[in-house]
Amino acid sequence: MKLKPLSVGVLLLCSLFNTTSTFANQNSEQFQQLLDEHWQTANQEQVFFRKDPDTFRMKGKLPEMSANGRERRSKYNNELLNRIDSIDVNKLSGADQVSYRLFKYEREAEAKSYQFQDHLYPLTYYSGFHSYFAGAPANMSFLTEQDYRNYLISLADYPRYNQAHIVDLKQAVVLGHTHYCESFKGYEKSISKHLVADVQNSVFYAPMLNMPKAISAAQQAQYRQQVKTLIKDTVLPEYQDFYDFFTKEYMTHCRTTAGISSVEGGAAYYQYLIEYYTTTDLSADEIHQIGLDEVSRIRTEMQQIITAVDFKGEFKDFIKFLRTDKQFYTDSAMDMLEKASYITRKMAAQLPKWFSVLPRSTFDIKSSPNGGAYYVASDGSGTTSGTYFLETKNLKSQPLYTLEALTFHEAEPGHHFQSAIAQEVDMAEFRKTLYHAAYGEGWGLYSERLGKEMGFYQDPYSDFGRLTYEAWRACRLVVDTGIHAKGWTRQQAIDYLADNTALSMADVIGQIDRYITWPAQALSYKIGELKIRQLRAKAQQVLGNKFDVRAFHDQMLKNGSLPMALLEELTMDWIKQQQS
Repeated sequence: MKLKPLSVGVLLLCSLFNTTSTFANQNSEQFQQLLDEHWQTANQEQVFFRKDPDTFRMKGKLPEMSANGRERRSKYNNELLNRIDSIDVNKLSGADQVSYRLFKYEREAEAKSYQFQDHLYPLTYYSGFHSYFAGAPANMSFLTEQDYRNYLISLADYPRYNQAHIVDLKQAVVLGHTHYCESFKGYEKSISKHLVADVQNSVFYAPMLNMPKAISAAQQAQYRQQVKTLIKDTVLPEYQDFYDFFTKEYMTHCRTTAGISSVEGGAAYYQYLIEYYTTTDLSADEIHQIGLDEVSRIRTEMQQIITAVDFKGEFKDFIKFLRTDKQFYTDSAMDMLEKASYITRKMAAQLPKWFSVLPRSTFDIKSSPNGGAYYVASDGSGTTSGTYFLETKNLKSQPLYTLEALTFHEAEPGHHFQSAIAQEVDMAEFRKTLYHAAYGEGWGLYSERLGKEMGFYQDPYSDFGRLTYEAWRACRLVVDTGIHAKGWTRQQAIDYLADNTALSMADVIGQIDRYITWPAQALSYKIGELKIRQLRAKAQQVLGNKFDVRAFHDQMLKNGSLPMALLEELTMDWIKQQQS
């Protein structure tokens, strides 16, 4: 049968469409295969680039932290970069294009990380590989025999893991990349506290105290004995070896100048860290000035509250009053936990008015095993909850007037919302646990401020606590860059933070030592929050009466963790969509 010309044209068009569609499908399949392979390799390595270190958990054999392991991961990362360039991003779906751009950004950032000295700094003032390992059991669920068998493997593998870190720290001594002496005074206690005489008092024995009834009594007894033996003969000797090395070799070579720029290559390393933590190309000087401007603005708001409560005295007198008056502190760990729990329940009732998407998963509230307050996300398996950890051992470092702000930051609508929603959204697996500090901490700080809009901080002292937290994050921009780029001393930084916030002096000193030993990380909070506030202001300006705060918050959270430039671009696209 003879085809009419029009029919031939239609067939040619269909053929062209089918060919284009086939190429697009092949492109999409190629990209998905790349993502799947990368995720499988990352799980085998148990090293996930840009993941919150507080979420460390054990699962059988521990990660290989040696030079060989780094070289293998670097080589594989370079292979991924070569392969992703063969994929045409324009032929991917809109959702896949976001994943593509984010994946490429991460692989480029990971490639850059291998050029610097990150592996020489596995310790900070608040934590280290040894404390993350010790804290891991509290973040895990032990429900099956396989969970316990994996745990036995992890404990047995600790010597290799520990020694790999000691090798890096020995190299750090040789290269002069050790921590500042004053900031690490007493740090050995974070190691020695695990050197218990009775292994049943060890944090590593805790999973054996309440074992599932589905495991037979005989098997439970066997696991308990195996864990006791591993703690006594394998884990504790390694902690002792690390303690001996740290006190006798590492600290005897600690550096005597606070700033990272004092070591060889330190200035370039600091700029790399600024880029890594803020996901921007801001310079230290630019960040320093932003901090000064923000501190000045917030200080004015703080003074307004001091005037409103009719306090007789200067700013420094009010700060002293807050730091010393007993009404602002509790002497009970349980009271602290109960007060935080009450705040979370009051917040939960307000959330539907401000968010249309709420996380399904829950979170717990516990005393922090290593000190400080922080949030640990669920592992995404459905068997663990998120956990909001509170400082309850040194109660003088956690005043009650900052508890509302702290709770909104760490729990709801802060870190719990962003991590839980990311795990529940249908998107590439690598995006669900990705953690850009500027996005994560920026959202946490934005959440503190959002609480004011939602009707919290009715007590003026609590509202002052919110402002002192904001001032604290603004001060970080000043003191972190001051220490690491402008030659500030530790005491200069302590004085500046103490003069401009109502943090307890114990907290002030601890925070400065944190910034000294963890350069640039503290910059992420204020830089990220300012960007989110800027994007919201832009959306309100453009959309006017069409602006829906619930939709805006959903937009901020639905893509998971993003670098600032991509967050801004996607938000501007969303604003255009809302206009139409």
